[in-house]
Amino acid sequence: MPDTLQNLGTTPVLVCSSDGTPLRDERTATDVIGEGLGLGADWVAVPVDRLTDGFFRLRTRIAGDIVQKFATYRLKLAIVGDISHHVDASTALRDFVRESNRGTQLWFVPDVEALRTRLTQD
Repeated sequence: MPDTLQNLGTTPVLVCSSDGTPLRDERTATDVIGEGLGLGADWVAVPVDRLTDGFFRLRTRIAGDIVQKFATYRLKLAIVGDISHHVDASTALRDFVRESNRGTQLWFVPDVEALRTRLTQD
């Protein structure tokens, strides 16, 4: 299934497929950012399956580098899927997820419907 641009409420979101290239660093994130910008997306929804385990180990700085790259290009990022096993294993990640979900740049949501709900509430 290819990545698709969907309007969630009134917000254009690039919904990435789970079988695409994993986002493992800034370079691979830039490819998705370029696709999102080219299609006119405001948000990019990336399934958990597209992230490496290193993303969830904050000491690797992969998450911070990827999120910063999205922010630089003024695209917002939603991580879509169940990350409970990662959160259960790391207090730092749990805090990162909680703080991210309070903001407007990065959200962790269980599914695309939850993202749609958040976007239509704001």
